[in-house]
Amino acid sequence: MTNTEPHAATDNGLYVPRGATADARYALDIGPERAGWTHSSLRILELPPGGTHTFATGDSEWIVVPLHGGCTVRTDAEQFQLLGRESVFASVTDFVYVPRDAQAQIASDAGGRFALAGAKCGRRLPARYGPASEVPVEERGSGTCARRVRNFASADAFDCDKLIAVEVITPGGNWSSYPPHKHDEHRPGEEAELEEIYYFEIDGPNGFGYQRVFPSREGGSDVLAEVRSGDAVLVPDGWHGPSIAQPGHAMYYLNVMAGPGETREWRICFHPAHVDSTGGYR
Repeated sequence: MTNTEPHAATDNGLYVPRGATADARYALDIGPERAGWTHSSLRILELPPGGTHTFATGDSEWIVVPLHGGCTVRTDAEQFQLLGRESVFASVTDFVYVPRDAQAQIASDAGGRFALAGAKCGRRLPARYGPASEVPVEERGSGTCARRVRNFASADAFDCDKLIAVEVITPGGNWSSYPPHKHDEHRPGEEAELEEIYYFEIDGPNGFGYQRVFPSREGGSDVLAEVRSGDAVLVPDGWHGPSIAQPGHAMYYLNVMAGPGETREWRICFHPAHVDSTGGYR
């Protein structure tokens, strides 16, 4: 991936450029401590051909999502073979759920790049394989707001304790994550409190996009970031959207969400100035 120097007009520490949290294990490592919240995590693992990585899941549940390449995941005396994919723009992918309080190993004969989406949780659910053929794909929006949502671990598609994760493909020149919306309050039946990570990849060399987050309360989150492959944006609160793709360069983002609510659900509130008369997507 090509990544030139990014730019953020406003930041507040919520824009995470590629490499900013890299260490000897991960190309990106964002946990509750780094983000300043309580539940959501994301790691990006890059393995060379024949490479392996072992980690303890601790008090979090994890989903291993191939971004490029395939791998084998071993945990709880079980082994799962992931076919993966050539790139995030090529297709949906299969994935593996790894429970809390476990040891896991990821191995890849050909090498690859893998996302580990995580959330602190209470229940210990069984390790499971998620086939690509069962991932619900939703065409959302229309016109220049059209995008494709892969709901592989949405609240109603795959069972987790706290974790919610989806992928979005936005065609070049289009807006997604629109209208701006929020999920930073617990309002039963209307809105769920969820911490969110956006992880971006852009199709083609030198491609970029923009991500906006703006306050829903006094002193709230405020970000306008130019994002490139490998960058992330944290959304602890606030209205977020649009996500804007450069013309000629499709944008991918992985959304990782979790929160303190007793019920795992994705309930959002749209910004009243940006919805049509039906309250739906423009």
